[in-house]
Amino acid sequence: MKKVLITGANGFIGKNLRERLQRTENIELITIDRENTLEELEEGIKSADFIFHLAGINRPENPEEFYSGNRDLVGTLVNILEKNNLNTPVLITSSIHADKDNDYGKSKLAGENLLKEYGEKTGARVYIYRLQNVFGKWCKPNYNSVVATWCYNTAHNIDIQINNRETLIEFVYIDDVIEAISSHLEEENKEDKFYYMVEKTYHRTLGEVADLLKFFKENRKTLTIPAVGIGFERALYGTYLSYLPENEFSYELVEHKDQRGSFVEILRTVDSGQFSISTSKPGVTRGNHYHNTKNEKFLVIKGEALIRFRHIFSEEVIEYFVSDKKLEVLDIPTGYTHNITNIGKEDMVLVLWANEQFDKEKPDTYYLEV
Repeated sequence: MKKVLITGANGFIGKNLRERLQRTENIELITIDRENTLEELEEGIKSADFIFHLAGINRPENPEEFYSGNRDLVGTLVNILEKNNLNTPVLITSSIHADKDNDYGKSKLAGENLLKEYGEKTGARVYIYRLQNVFGKWCKPNYNSVVATWCYNTAHNIDIQINNRETLIEFVYIDDVIEAISSHLEEENKEDKFYYMVEKTYHRTLGEVADLLKFFKENRKTLTIPAVGIGFERALYGTYLSYLPENEFSYELVEHKDQRGSFVEILRTVDSGQFSISTSKPGVTRGNHYHNTKNEKFLVIKGEALIRFRHIFSEEVIEYFVSDKKLEVLDIPTGYTHNITNIGKEDMVLVLWANEQFDKEKPDTYYLEV
């Protein structure tokens, strides 16, 4: 069992690292935050097999706090290690601003240098991560992350302020940070270097970030969502959702009802169509149309139905009986007129996917009885 100490355990990166390591086998966590005493910190350091030093100061009221939180705290950690003749591996999160001529940068650089001296003196493995603009869930808004602030404001209907939409920022996602720093726990040998950076980064302008967040916000009205399955958009959408007010996780959809049943659009995508649900009363038939290019998928999730097809230049009718007893998806081929009839005794519920958003000017839907 490896004992791992995390300082700043209740902070943004600390919480995400705790989440990762608490589901990792053979890891015992020792967590330290500002509420803990110096004695508790020392006991944790003495028993640790690996130390993640994530504690630090970003926006103090007094510039002197930069040095007490970023330099002196590293000094305290190093002094405890050396006093107890320990050469425990230490990983520290610093910043790309460590080479800047300001109090924040200077304090970060001073902390780095103290840790480097410890590594050189004891031979301990030392990892100094100069992090880019980190974003992700659990980051404090109105603190040191424009993404956290803008996600919070957008989710809470507060205007965001942009000084220059063209400002290009290098972003790094919290999951990639955690993946990188946690990988060092299993290393056997020390690399001949002290400095590291997370390799997977994203470059976006402030205007692009603001536009995406606006798109996410409007999704509840337009039902349209951009491509959020990969890359920066995936990471930003997951981050945005984490800032939703707890009483606003849900939103209502517009239900269109008539004597046949109901129809509800669930979600539209920018480039992969839309999802809908329809209900049909017993005996009701829907459809009797065909498409030239639009294609659909049908899935009955409640009740029983008969789906009938006919090639528009043929007299042969093809029938499929489907029900919730066996979940199966039917592709609706182009050039086949088709309909669906509720043959059960209760309302039938159908999930539909179409490969394109409905365009009332060009619906690609032509009436023809099966």
